[in-house]
Amino acid sequence: MNEKIFDDEIVQNKINEIIKKFPNDQPKSSIIESLLFLQEKNSGYVSESIMKQLSDYLKVELIDVMEVATFYSMINIKPVGKNVISVCNNVSCMLNGSDEIIRHIEKKLKIKVGTSTPDKRFYLKDEVECLAACTGAPMMQVNHVNYENLTKEKVDKILDKIK
Repeated sequence: MNEKIFDDEIVQNKINEIIKKFPNDQPKSSIIESLLFLQEKNSGYVSESIMKQLSDYLKVELIDVMEVATFYSMINIKPVGKNVISVCNNVSCMLNGSDEIIRHIEKKLKIKVGTSTPDKRFYLKDEVECLAACTGAPMMQVNHVNYENLTKEKVDKILDKIK
């Protein structure tokens, strides 16, 4: 994506649509959705430059945008692989084997948590605290799609389907 993202009329129009969903005096309300859109436009992540441009466009402080970008696990602030894998590591998932699932994925893809495969096909996200599926523990998300009651065999089938 061009580093001057708001020179693109399509980007401006989409961000303006997002802004209109919220009260005029609450520009911070549009930060999350705007970041998700910009992330999609920018190969799966938002750089500090993009965050700065968004803060300027929304007329909010850069720290307001950065706080959102670094708090929410669905927003990536560095380049990642095409398919983002998040394994829940909260109590329910941990007690049901999420650590074993993470080790299995690392071995299968030959990567460590927080890295991408050399071909940039997969990215195994750093620890994710809670993905809100405790009754289906252990669970993971791949590109924001939930997969629950995981076993090594289920993980293999899921990842093998993603080519």
